[in-house]
Amino acid sequence: MFKRLLSAFGVGGPSVDTVLDTPHATPGQVVTGQVRIQGGSNDAQIDQIVLSLVTRVEVEHGDHEFAGVSEFLRVVVAQGVRVPAGQPMAVPFQLPLPWETPITAVGGQPLPGMTVGVRTELVISGAPDKGDLDPLLVGPLPSQDRVLDAFGQLGFQFRSADVEAGRIRGVQQELGFYQEIEFFPPAQFAGRINQVELTFVTNPHELVVVLEADKRGGMFSSGSDAFGRFHVSHQDAVNTDWAGAINQWMAQIAERGGHSAFGGQYGQPGYGQPSHGHHGGHYDDDHHHGRRGPGMGAVVGGVAAGVVGGMVLGEVVEEVFEDDGGGE
Repeated sequence: MFKRLLSAFGVGGPSVDTVLDTPHATPGQVVTGQVRIQGGSNDAQIDQIVLSLVTRVEVEHGDHEFAGVSEFLRVVVAQGVRVPAGQPMAVPFQLPLPWETPITAVGGQPLPGMTVGVRTELVISGAPDKGDLDPLLVGPLPSQDRVLDAFGQLGFQFRSADVEAGRIRGVQQELGFYQEIEFFPPAQFAGRINQVELTFVTNPHELVVVLEADKRGGMFSSGSDAFGRFHVSHQDAVNTDWAGAINQWMAQIAERGGHSAFGGQYGQPGYGQPSHGHHGGHYDDDHHHGRRGPGMGAVVGGVAAGVVGGMVLGEVVEEVFEDDGGGE
């Protein structure tokens, strides 16, 4: 964590330092901490202290793609704060993480390509003065971790992860984006499936697991996408044989041609049952995924599984938000 001099007050103004009680969280959890302000050489008046959650989002426009910083939660934690000269003060806060907050860490290690940060903003005389940006390691819920662990058990290899702007057809979403975690398929499917993309859409009661497989074309056929959508309660998800369900889904789509969709409801994730109303497209903008380069060659598994490493989250955040004033 670091302090930042409030430029609106010039030399001798107060400084702000936002401190999280812990940098680790899970979707749906309440993040707590303090905004610590150190008074400068003169008394100061701060109109508002605002905290927000931000992440990097990929946006597709035609054949082009660009990345931007998306704010997906904004909370005013204090108003009309008078900071006496030379005096320290602390403003406690609570930030409720949306259930669809992207996962940025697996097994306690940063997930390459993923960042979520808590941004502090102080409004002074109607003008915002950005404070520090604190990285947040968002780990999977137990229900999500069971699915990730199954990918590791089956021999999938992590390729990349990002957040895409848009909505998934047939799935109720709170946020205007969704996370994609891309994998290379296990060896037995390598010749027929290029990659598999995993998306979680979560609410307090339910986990929706969305899968997209990029099928490799043959001599007399072009490639195609196949989709799966599984709805289960969090409790059922923990007790589900995800390795069996995903393996059976993969085996079925590897043998089928054209656009296929399979899914299931509560406690029966898939097993080849058709997901009605889901054929012919998965994402509302019907764009095709699979643009990423070579993967990290590591498995994204459960808490105890081998996970990608070697990247410092702070460096990732600095790179992602370098134009957003968060790296000062």
